[in-house]
Amino acid sequence: MGGFSKRTGPHLLADRGARVTRRQVVAGLFGYPLLAQTVQYRDYSRVLPDYIRGLADEAYRRRNAELGKLTTAGAVEARKHWARKTFWSLIGGELDRTPLNVRKTGTLQRAGYRIDKIVYESRPGFFVVANLYVPDGNGAFPGVLFQLGHSRNGKAYDSYQRCCQGLVKLGYVVLAFDPMGQGERAYYPARDGMTRLSSPDEEHSRPGRQMLLVGHTAAQMQVWDAIRSLDVLAEQAMVDPKRLASTGQSGGGTLTMMLAAVDDRLACAAVCSGNTENMAAADFHPPGPTDDAEQNWPESAALGWDRWDLLHPFAPKPMLIVASAKDFFGTYSPTYISNGRDEFAKLARAYETLGHADRVKWVETPQPHGLAYFSRLQVYNWFARWLQPNGKPVNAEPDVKPEPDAMLWATKSGSVLREVESKTPVSLVREAAAKIQTPEKPEDLAKLIGFEAPVGTLRNMSRVPSAECDVEAIEVESAAGVWCPAWRFLPHGTAERLVIIADASGRNTAWHEGELYQELAATGAAVCAVDVRGLGDLRPQVSPGAPGYTVAHASEEDYAWAGLVFGRSLLGQRVTDLLAFVKALSGAHRITLAARARMCIPALFAAALEPRIAAVHLSGMTISYRSILEAEDYREAFANFLPDVLRHADLPQIARAVKGSVSLAGVVDGEGKSMPADRVSALYGKRISVAGGQAWDVGTLQRL
Repeated sequence: MGGFSKRTGPHLLADRGARVTRRQVVAGLFGYPLLAQTVQYRDYSRVLPDYIRGLADEAYRRRNAELGKLTTAGAVEARKHWARKTFWSLIGGELDRTPLNVRKTGTLQRAGYRIDKIVYESRPGFFVVANLYVPDGNGAFPGVLFQLGHSRNGKAYDSYQRCCQGLVKLGYVVLAFDPMGQGERAYYPARDGMTRLSSPDEEHSRPGRQMLLVGHTAAQMQVWDAIRSLDVLAEQAMVDPKRLASTGQSGGGTLTMMLAAVDDRLACAAVCSGNTENMAAADFHPPGPTDDAEQNWPESAALGWDRWDLLHPFAPKPMLIVASAKDFFGTYSPTYISNGRDEFAKLARAYETLGHADRVKWVETPQPHGLAYFSRLQVYNWFARWLQPNGKPVNAEPDVKPEPDAMLWATKSGSVLREVESKTPVSLVREAAAKIQTPEKPEDLAKLIGFEAPVGTLRNMSRVPSAECDVEAIEVESAAGVWCPAWRFLPHGTAERLVIIADASGRNTAWHEGELYQELAATGAAVCAVDVRGLGDLRPQVSPGAPGYTVAHASEEDYAWAGLVFGRSLLGQRVTDLLAFVKALSGAHRITLAARARMCIPALFAAALEPRIAAVHLSGMTISYRSILEAEDYREAFANFLPDVLRHADLPQIARAVKGSVSLAGVVDGEGKSMPADRVSALYGKRISVAGGQAWDVGTLQRL
């Protein structure tokens, strides 16, 4: 961990305690004998990935140990109960069933079937639009809830229409509904009604991040939409409620997994290229298979719960899993297919223990990510086997012909926002926030951020002179094996105070002569410019694998998700890093902590937890977590988000709890716009110093 090399050993200066004087350096320049000095930096890009890998390895080991105990039917049943209960807890819990208010807005009559266009409310004022495919004839047909992948046009996507038409022609009633952010339910619409965001995934994740702040999740919203949609399907007079099934591809496959975990009404399920990959797996590649918001569950891996635990509660009901073998380098992470095979074997053992080994099946296709013809045939045949009394093998798909998008709209305009003024995920989050009374005294901040007490070991690697000060290259061990580098600028003479600077741009921002750090040291202060996990020289390396996936996932946000999933928030990790420097460097100094931009919130938490910090200066901080909920296009880095934070603390309350002095400058609202100083003062109170502008200069930091 922390950049150790098998060939060269730890990347450390050989003479760790060496202190090279200016005279020795000058002598060296003129060829005089001098103690040899080498500087061997460790590979800092490995520090954060190795830390996350350690958490993942431990989670993988503990979960496998529990699965290894499932040797009896009783043990399997107990695990099923635990998996379901834990999932509900992770995603925010069940909601109340409220009136669906189903209404039909139109019908398309086609040869052998019809398509009813319907609208209903999964929650009061939160509208779902769907197509109900109904075969001609009478009787009790099996019902299939078709869950969609992340298509911009939702239920109108070509291959999804083909599967729905194929199923209805084979004798199933099919309900296909638009998930949040897709099709007619785009909540950030452009002029054409489609999302203006980069992708449907972002339609899920942008509000999904905000949901965390009030203890809700995008998974909860998606699962509840699915449960209420199954209610609609089950209530149809022509549907046999004992023969209900769910299927879907990609995100729809993953939603089928979620529904299978919580709803006993399903008799059968088929998952096609869903996210059947655990966060903690063998051959883990940091940050792991982080995905959009509804597929990442804070604390899950830390509790020994992972994505494959969605499927265990369904046993021993018939479950088909169709995986694209190409997905491990075409769509998902490098361990997607290997982990899927490994976890399927564990699930299959549970089915065997329950006496129904034939009811679970794994099928691989060589084709890319998509609900292609071969995959659709697998679904048809699986359902025929388990849902049709005299089901016969389906050798060819029935004739299908996808409809134009607008033909399937359940609203005239193709938008629930324009047509029925639907509530949005963000408006629901704001309603939830309005009911939360944040306590004036912050509650257990260390537990809230997943804080790990710092190690605080200091290593001096090299010291060289500069015009107005000496410059030291140092590193501090924060957690076990986690080393954070810093520049320490030491004035000529005794320094009575220490200024620790945490700039979001990293320690290398203003280190030259004539720039902030050396100019501040020239005033008599010791200055330590630090890097913390994920920033500066501690930015993580790209893991091996297809670059289309691994490069994109080497981002701060993906590492923030991973930290939450493994129970160690990136915010908490950075607080530990800052306090490791306080511990290592405090001595007799008066300590000031100064931070800019997205490092302000970690610095505020650090100051609240550490009374040795006499003053904290924050430049460019977001005014509050609540302000993030008020902004549709919020700007705060996700690394500073915490689940259910408003029930425990908000930034003004934390600032008022700091023992030392607190000064704020250039405070911004949730959209990143400057806040008037008087409004900031009104919220933070008289004890907190507030200034306009960035106030990030020698004069400001010297006065702290």
